[in-house]
Amino acid sequence: MKTPFTRALTAATLALALHSAFAADTGAPAEDTLATARQQIAAKQWRAAIDELKRVNDSGSADWNNLMGYSLRKAKTPDLAGAEKYYTEALRIDPKHRGALEYSGELSLIKGDLASAEKRLAALDKLCTLSCDEYTDLKKAVERYKAAGNRYVSAQ
Repeated sequence: MKTPFTRALTAATLALALHSAFAADTGAPAEDTLATARQQIAAKQWRAAIDELKRVNDSGSADWNNLMGYSLRKAKTPDLAGAEKYYTEALRIDPKHRGALEYSGELSLIKGDLASAEKRLAALDKLCTLSCDEYTDLKKAVERYKAAGNRYVSAQ
């Protein structure tokens, strides 16, 4: 017999599992104009993802801005200033955007700004009632950064 608590726990677990499929952003709506870009990002095809995002040109979307920032940061020749611009816009549109908080925190570490990364981590800590992937990933990135003598170390 399921109690209200176990039902709530099951629902929370399911919600987290579904969200993890779209960890880079807030999720996929019914008609997902960003699906192709997400696939290219998953395949680490950064230039193709950037071109697709430019084609879609949904600059009013926090997800679009976050994915553009992520792709620019991960590209063969990273555009860190461009990535920062898009993360900032994503967070202007949606200050609680977990993907943008995580990725802008990682960008802060790349730039040597531990204080900003820790602010992003604190914001994620408040947003994630149960631990979430974005919080866990940024926390690990901060720990790697500190262990390496305040130098950025990629997860890969």
